[in-house]
Amino acid sequence: MKKTKIVCTLGPACDDEIILAKMLRAGMCVARLNFSHGTHEDHRLRLQRLRNIAKQEAVTVGVLLDTKGPEIRIRKFENDRVELRDGQKFVLTAKDILGDENRVAITYDELYLDVERGDKMYFDDGLIEMEVVDVVDKEIIMKVTIAGVLSNNKSISIPKGRSEMSFLTEEDKKDLLFGIENGIDFVAASFVRSAADVKLMRQFLDENGGENIWIISKIENGEGVINIDEIIQNSDGIMVARGDLGVEIDAELIPITQKDIIEKCNVAAKPVITATQMLDSMIRNPQATRAEINDVANAVFDGTDAVMLSAESAAGKYPVEAVETLSRVIYRTEASERYFRNVKRDFTGLNSVTNVIGHAVGDIAHKLAVKAIIAPSTGGYTPRLISKFRPQCLLIAAVHDVSVMQKLTLVWGVQTVYIEEQTEYEALVCKAVRAVAEKGMVQENDMVVITSGFPINISGSTNNIRVVRVHDTGNCEMSIL
Repeated sequence: MKKTKIVCTLGPACDDEIILAKMLRAGMCVARLNFSHGTHEDHRLRLQRLRNIAKQEAVTVGVLLDTKGPEIRIRKFENDRVELRDGQKFVLTAKDILGDENRVAITYDELYLDVERGDKMYFDDGLIEMEVVDVVDKEIIMKVTIAGVLSNNKSISIPKGRSEMSFLTEEDKKDLLFGIENGIDFVAASFVRSAADVKLMRQFLDENGGENIWIISKIENGEGVINIDEIIQNSDGIMVARGDLGVEIDAELIPITQKDIIEKCNVAAKPVITATQMLDSMIRNPQATRAEINDVANAVFDGTDAVMLSAESAAGKYPVEAVETLSRVIYRTEASERYFRNVKRDFTGLNSVTNVIGHAVGDIAHKLAVKAIIAPSTGGYTPRLISKFRPQCLLIAAVHDVSVMQKLTLVWGVQTVYIEEQTEYEALVCKAVRAVAEKGMVQENDMVVITSGFPINISGSTNNIRVVRVHDTGNCEMSIL
C-alpha cells in the first residue's frame, strides 16, 4: 500500500461521476478546488459530487481550496486564444475589452506602476516571454520574445516584481468564507512571502469559523524561498508550486530548492506537496514521458508527503490514467531498497516527550517487524509526528472526528479508522484495535505497537507506548509483550 499521497485538481475533465469514482479507486486522497478558475456554484457542485461518490466508495477524501492570491492574470480573448509571433507588439490594458491578437485586458489595473522599460514578463508559467517596451496612458506596450499560443485567464509573472497588491484580496476573503461554509479541510495560500502573510490568513480564518482549517503555504516566489523557515513554522503544511517558482527563480535551482524545502518540512513534521507539471504530457497523451516518471519518483525519493495533478486531472484527456500512473510510480519507488534509506532524516536534538516517543515508536516497529502502529488520536498530532520518522509498517490513526480523518489524508503514510469517543484508556485502546482488525488491516497473532496520550482526549499529549499481540479481535483480547 502506497504511503505518498495523491492530490488531484477537480475540473471539467472529471465532472463525470464514473470518472471521479475511478480516480478515487486509483488512489486520489485529496481533491483540490482551484479558485483561479470557475464560480462558487461550479465548486459547490463539484464538492457535492465528490462527497457523494466518496460516501458510495466508502473512502475518506480531503478537500483543498487553492486561493487566487495576489496573482495577476490576463482576461479573455474574443476567440479564447491567440497565436503570438516573435518580435510582434502586444498590449496589456486595464480597459474592459475582449482580447485579440494585438491586446488583452488584465486583472490588475495598476500593473503599469510596477514595471519599467526592459522588464521581462512571463505568461502561462513561463511558456511565453515578453519584454516591456513602453508604458503609455496606463497601458503596457510589450514585445514578444518567446512566442506561443496564449489563451484565456493565463498567469502573468514578473521576476523580482515590485507589485504592491495586498496578500489577502477581497476576492480571496469571499472564497475563504465559501470554503468555511462548505467544510473544506485545507487552504492553499497562494504567493506567500513571509510569516506575516500566513498569520494574516490565520487571523481571517479564525475570526470567521475556520480555526480548524489547515493552511498550506504555496512557495512560488523568491521571497517565499528566502523566508521558508518562518513560513514553515507558522503554516500547517507547504506546497512547492514549481510553475510560478520556476519563473521567479532560475529554473535550474528548482530541483535543489524542492529537496531543501521537503527536508525542512519532514524535520518539522509538516506535510509537503510537490506540485506542477508532474505528468504534464498526460493532458494530451495516455502515457507519461520517461522524464516525468523520473520527476515523480525523485519527488517521492526526496520524501514528499504528496504529489499533485493540476491540468492533468482538471482539464486533460486522461485523468484516470494520470492517477493510475502516479500510483504505480509511487508504489514501485517505495518498494525499492533505497527508498527508506533516502527518507530517513537525522533528528539529532529531539527535545520533547512527543518527539522522543515518536522516534522510539518507529524504532521499535522496525526492530520488532510489527504489522502496524496504531495511534488513537484526538486532533491527529500523534500520527503526524510518527509519520515524520517514516516507519515502514502500516501507520493507522484511530480518531473520533471525521474532519481530523480528512486532514490526515494529506500526511505521509497515515491511514485512518473511525472510533467512537472514549473516556477510559483501556476502552480507547480496545476500540482502536478492534476497528483496525475489522478493516482487515491486522490479523490474529499480529504484533502491533500502540501509542497515545494519557490522560486521553488531550491533543498533543502523546506519552506512552505498548507492544501487544492481537488475539481474539472480536472480543478485543491482547497480550502485552
